Amino acid sequence: MGLIEIDGLKFGSLDEFFLHFGERALSEPWGKNLDAFNDVLRGGFGTPEGGFTLQWKNHAVSRERLGYEQTVRELERKLQRCHPANQSAVKCELENAKNSRGPTAFDWLVEIIRIHGAGGSEADDHVQLELL
Repeated sequence: MGLIEIDGLKFGSLDEFFLHFGERALSEPWGKNLDAFNDVLRGGFGTPEGGFTLQWKNHAVSRERLGYEQTVRELERKLQRCHPANQSAVKCELENAKNSRGPTAFDWLVEIIRIHGAGGSEADDHVQLELL
């Protein structure tokens, strides 16, 4: 099983996270968004065969930087791009984030990673998250 290390001191937004992760984990181009991140964790794109451990150093810094302020920015961007049928749901998420409720951008990433690990719906991908 391979090891991928990321450092929360090196990024402060989702876009920066995607760049940082890609530089450390991938040998092929990828979409650099939440859906593409989920796809990458399934394997391929240069990630280790048979799964890997993702060590997230300084995750507490990431939790803060990818907190509600960043989440509001991401949801505002999403609202501009999403299909009209999805706008009401995104508006609800945005309102919650503005009131410091619901998941943050940090939580989105952790949730996606955990789906691919023990107990997750895609556990056969064998991705283990270590928050350091």
